[in-house]
Amino acid sequence: MMSRYAALSREELAVLVPELLLIGQLIDRSGMAWCISSFGREEMLQIAIEEWAGASPLYTKRMQKALNYEGVDVVTIFKGLQLDIGAPPQFMDFRYTVHDRWHGEFHLDHCGALLDVEPMGEDYVRGMCHDIEDPTFDATALATNRRCQVRPIHRPPRTPSDRHPHCAWTVIIDDSHPEVDFIPQLDIVAATNAHNIVLEPIDREEEGRADYSGPLVSDVDFGAFSHSALVRIADEVCLQMHLLVLSFNLAVRARANGDAALEESIRYKALTGIAGVAADRIRNALGVSADAKGALRVLELHPLFNPAAYVFADIDPEYLHVRRSPAHDDGAWISLVSPAADRPVQAIVQAVDPHLRAELSGTENDWTVRVVTADTAAEEFSEVSVCKVSGGASWVFEDRKSLPLTVV
Repeated sequence: MMSRYAALSREELAVLVPELLLIGQLIDRSGMAWCISSFGREEMLQIAIEEWAGASPLYTKRMQKALNYEGVDVVTIFKGLQLDIGAPPQFMDFRYTVHDRWHGEFHLDHCGALLDVEPMGEDYVRGMCHDIEDPTFDATALATNRRCQVRPIHRPPRTPSDRHPHCAWTVIIDDSHPEVDFIPQLDIVAATNAHNIVLEPIDREEEGRADYSGPLVSDVDFGAFSHSALVRIADEVCLQMHLLVLSFNLAVRARANGDAALEESIRYKALTGIAGVAADRIRNALGVSADAKGALRVLELHPLFNPAAYVFADIDPEYLHVRRSPAHDDGAWISLVSPAADRPVQAIVQAVDPHLRAELSGTENDWTVRVVTADTAAEEFSEVSVCKVSGGASWVFEDRKSLPLTVV
């Protein structure tokens, strides 16, 4: 099935891919707020740990295979981080140093996630930079080498309060290190359609880079990739989001104690918040028109409806028609939306213009969206406002040179 991103130009895709990576990072800015209110801060931390650990090793391996940079060394790990929703470019500004294949370092010149939580107090900073980071960095490395250890040189809380860089870490692979343990959620998430979906291979004859098999670079130049490679990267990044959310679902379910209504409420609010913020960023990045046609365009490109091989939807100039798909069977985002539960889709079209409304008709798993214009502007949904607390919602990317990193 052809990707919905294939209709974009190479230049548009080079703009959109970092946006998608950032959108993936902001999923937690939306979801964790509702976990705190339902379960408290300590359980929220555990949900975050299980969520990332149950997804990142899987999607990291998918991206390695797609872009032909599989390996067992530090360079492979660093390349993976550059294409990971957990470390979107610039907002999470990882700077890498490679000493040799088995030894490296990175520091963050800017950590948007840190700046989001610092106003919330030291407990939240320690929770993210200590409790969450330790097991999830190891889980990220697990996809490449189970004997890798990622350890802090320094990290927040910042002393002094303006300490820069925000944190610094060593990355060491050694046969003497114990292997990182797998977690039970990995097998469950690995069995999903999202993990096993087959996407179109990259056309290696097109102009531009077909993979990331060469040297590690300081900043990925997405414009250097071919159109086909960028389409594949965009689809893979959307799958990263779905896998993260499927892992999140498991962690929330384990704490809802059989309360299906509570579980669905948390998931639905989380989706509504990120749906609106993602739509706003896509609209701004691609200069989409603020009308019904533009809203349908944003719906077509939104991670909620992608990749096309996972979420089945027919696109027409007048409507979008959703059909039952592998994403429904997984219980992914799309399974939360229907004519009776349209808030996430409303958040998307209202991000394009608050005068727009989505009209959904059909059944639970087979429905059509039409976009109409209302006389009055809608107020922003509270779930979207919560997600917009993150500085990532208004982040502006800058142009950078992509320089090869050589061994020190």
